Amino acid sequence: MKKLLFSLFFISISISAQKVDLSYYLPDNVTYNKSIPTPESVIGFEVGEWHVSHDKLMQYMKVLAKASDRITIENRGVTYEDRPLLLLTITSAENHKNIENIRQNHIDATNDSSVDVSNNPIIVYQGFSIHGNEPSGSNAALAVAYYLAAAQGIDDLLNNIVILFDPSFNPDGLQRFAYWANTNRSKNINPDPNDREFSEIWPGGRTNHYQFDMNRDWLPVQLPESKVRIETFHKWLPNILTDHHEMGSNSSFFFQPGIPSRTNPMTPQINQDLTKEIATYHAKALDKIGSLYYSEESFDDFYYGKGSTFPDINGGIGILFEQGSSRGHAQETENGVLTFPFTIRNQFTAALSTLEAAKSMRTKILKYQQDFYEQSRSSFSNKAIVFGDEKDAAKTYHLAEVLKRHQVKIHDVKSDFTQNGKNFIKGYSYVIPMNQKNHRLVKAMFDVRTTFKDSLFYDVSAWTFNHAFGVDYAENISLSKAGDEIENLTMPTAGVSYRSDYGYLMPWNEYYSPKALNAILQKGLRAKVSMKNFNNGGKDYEYGTIFIPVQNQKLSSEQLYNFLTIVSNNSHVKIYGVSTGLNDGIDLGSRNFEAITTPKVAMLVGDGIAGNDSGEIWHLFDQRFDMHLTRLDTRYFNRVDITKYTHIIIPSSGLERAAVEKLKTWVRNGGVLIGYKNTARWLSSNKMISLDFTSARIDSIENVSFEKRSLKSGAQVIGGAIFEANIDRSHPINFGYKNNKIALFRNSTMFIKADKRSYNNPIQYSKQPLLSGYISKENAKIIPNTVPFKAQRYGRGRVLVFTDNTNFRAFWFGTNKLLMNAVFFGDKM
Repeated sequence: MKKLLFSLFFISISISAQKVDLSYYLPDNVTYNKSIPTPESVIGFEVGEWHVSHDKLMQYMKVLAKASDRITIENRGVTYEDRPLLLLTITSAENHKNIENIRQNHIDATNDSSVDVSNNPIIVYQGFSIHGNEPSGSNAALAVAYYLAAAQGIDDLLNNIVILFDPSFNPDGLQRFAYWANTNRSKNINPDPNDREFSEIWPGGRTNHYQFDMNRDWLPVQLPESKVRIETFHKWLPNILTDHHEMGSNSSFFFQPGIPSRTNPMTPQINQDLTKEIATYHAKALDKIGSLYYSEESFDDFYYGKGSTFPDINGGIGILFEQGSSRGHAQETENGVLTFPFTIRNQFTAALSTLEAAKSMRTKILKYQQDFYEQSRSSFSNKAIVFGDEKDAAKTYHLAEVLKRHQVKIHDVKSDFTQNGKNFIKGYSYVIPMNQKNHRLVKAMFDVRTTFKDSLFYDVSAWTFNHAFGVDYAENISLSKAGDEIENLTMPTAGVSYRSDYGYLMPWNEYYSPKALNAILQKGLRAKVSMKNFNNGGKDYEYGTIFIPVQNQKLSSEQLYNFLTIVSNNSHVKIYGVSTGLNDGIDLGSRNFEAITTPKVAMLVGDGIAGNDSGEIWHLFDQRFDMHLTRLDTRYFNRVDITKYTHIIIPSSGLERAAVEKLKTWVRNGGVLIGYKNTARWLSSNKMISLDFTSARIDSIENVSFEKRSLKSGAQVIGGAIFEANIDRSHPINFGYKNNKIALFRNSTMFIKADKRSYNNPIQYSKQPLLSGYISKENAKIIPNTVPFKAQRYGRGRVLVFTDNTNFRAFWFGTNKLLMNAVFFGDKM
């Protein structure tokens, strides 16, 4: 009967609403506890009949936990949209009585190689649908959870495994996509790929609220969903973590290992060997139900920020599942009609085959984890890493915060010292001893790599955290530089030095200086920015220092002081009172202090605009700097009066021709237009900025077979690498940076030639710019001395372009200030 169902649901569909019995998913010859509610009895429809929304998914999990002594449930937090981040712990009732001891024994075994693990349960973390519009995973979670709660005769499995069950990695995205798929579902299921059901409106359900791809955040840990997930991971150190995804509709089913040559060299070979052995269980289970699959031909295990790779540097085994997606309820493919229930069944089958492998390989995998940490201890170094920024405590704090989330031990510096010409100041710097348990993870976070076995990458090839955060860094320093271990990390205090009747100075070096300035301007206060360096009262102030005069303000002297104190404390930025306008250098009344206009910023979103890039900008404004950002959809842009905005950001791409003249008029009248990535080409083609592009030439390709032709072209892609640029700190785009060089993320091959006038090249790649990551030989010849930023006048306004994303994945703190400088000082460039 089930083989018949398989044929029906992959090759054809009924003309009415599809519905299968729960038995379609469940294994043969298993009886179930009738006191355990089925999904249909709680959510009102059978698994796969409709797309489950997050609220109904959570409803079922709560009911299930209440009904079964095999399940406990906890709410670890909420998403940006206040949806709960639930975790189920599933194991035998007997294990639940002793669950904390089981967890502690498991952790103890990673700290002591003499601990006998042969009787310990194995820990398996099963997570579903981190991309919300890849829903078969979370829908399969309904059936998997029911099976584990109700199936009889699985005592041996439950006695030997503790399952950390995360039914929805991405609640907000899942809810968004379920709404779309269900509201576009016909009674008579229509599999035509041209149907509206298969074409989500922008930005789609893949991402979270701020349009982040959360399967890139396991290492940076910037999002609320990731924070609780990583806390759970380090609390338990699971032996296996599975990550259920979907891929193109014409594909079958993928399970790891991925392409062997694209495995991070820091991952032990035995990890891949065990992954391959686990794969035999998936193959056997999928063979049994007649499903097609493949392995070792796609995807990779290189970037440790993905769910299927992060465990590999933490003594576990990460496994990626990719199911060809129906993208709705049923869709025509080159393999026939692919139905939603069929995709769910494959995910269900892989979830159970993982548990079967874990049970059978339990001791071997537990021993692997134990050996991983023993080998880590044997390679301890009696040296340390130090990082910091003597003028930016907040940015340094946030990097330390990431390390603490990964249970990395960090120390204050014992006293101020200088290393490699950089000053590391107490309170502004931290030391990481390398003789600690997670030192392999630390090495992975700060890894610098410029040579690779392969030239193709599924994701970024570099993520070196000191470059991403823009902090000074030194390694192999003496442990004697370390002070006390920091148990409770706190942001350094700020405040106003004293009440002044003359004025206040706020350095622009701190990360949250833009937040403070925005609060000041929104209050209706006047502020000016210094275009030159100066010294007041024996203290040096740099380009970009903000001056807030006391006189001629809407607040009294006392009110101003009290308000600035609040601003200072909220933004962690020190503000200094001054008693005189007479400086060493430009005086406070000089014309070299230019008035700052309160910005009113808009950003284009919608069709044609990159969702991730625009979401990262929205997050930066909204979450980091508490700034309003009006998002103008491309659908109605032509109908909007844009004269009220001082700045418009285009994250990528451009607009239809009808909007070009509107933008041109707006810029001519004084607007500041900020474009990212391919917007630069669009602006250049529409003659709003003059740019001279250059590109690598590949005149001939020799000794490449037809089979490998795509590899040659793919090798020209910069999937994500880090490059060094020289900066002119006197230019407003670079205000607040203390060094003459900056590390920049790049994932494009757009190269702009430098201007003949050096002062028009405030950011310029150095002669040997590659800091970390992959770039082809051809592109490596082109990038030196090109420029990633250009600013030009256009009428009374300005057009500014960046070739690459300065706000990448929320953890590139080091370049966030470039966009803020473009916003607050763009009219001065």
